Amino acid sequence: MELGHTFPRLLQIMNDLREKCPWDRKQTIQTLRQLSIEELYELADAITEEDWNGIKEELGDLLLHLVFYAKIGSEQNRFNIDDVITGVCEKLIARHPHIYGDVVVENEEQVKQNWEKLKLKEGKKSVLSGVPKSLPALVKAMRLQEKAKQVGFEWDTTEQVYAKVQEEMGELQEAIAEQNTEHIEEEFGDLMFALVNYSRFLKVDAENALERTNKKFIYRFQKMEEMAAAKGLTLSGMSLTEMDDLWNEVKKIGK
Repeated sequence: MELGHTFPRLLQIMNDLREKCPWDRKQTIQTLRQLSIEELYELADAITEEDWNGIKEELGDLLLHLVFYAKIGSEQNRFNIDDVITGVCEKLIARHPHIYGDVVVENEEQVKQNWEKLKLKEGKKSVLSGVPKSLPALVKAMRLQEKAKQVGFEWDTTEQVYAKVQEEMGELQEAIAEQNTEHIEEEFGDLMFALVNYSRFLKVDAENALERTNKKFIYRFQKMEEMAAAKGLTLSGMSLTEMDDLWNEVKKIGK
């Protein structure tokens, strides 16, 4: 099928499903919300694994959800898929004056800075207002810091950021010594925020880095369970030293 002919086919299938399928006909923007979040996380998993077939499949699932919302919007006389596409096209043109206008930029940072300035001109009250409230905390920290950077609220060097990490670690230790639970939580949060900032200066995606570590831990722990079972044992019946020996064996496997 030629490129460009597939999207109208998807729209027609959505029309058919909305008319003839009891499940699809019943869905609302509220019932789809959680499913859409799930699909987005499945795409994130595929990206972390660099699973290109998985990425392709999950992009299709997300595209289906976008079309679904637009179909419901059309039924409610709010907007249709053409309105959605036209809106994003106009936004991209307006926010890329270095492509569609006479603005000159030297690098990607200037593009980001112009983007934020244009958003404020469009009516945004704060540089941070575009960060969704429901974002996971780690991702939100990354986005808040990236947004603040666009107006110059940023450290100059990686060394300065590392010094801030050390400062926050010291304040956490002081809170622990005080045995003040609320203060400990506050300082722990400050330390995590500083570490996320440090990750940005190291050009590391903190969310993806942590998820890779999660996956590595799952793999190694489950291997430990398998090795223990092969010996007729369970982890719960082993000492910490014995489990640590198994852990080190698993690490030698190389994953």
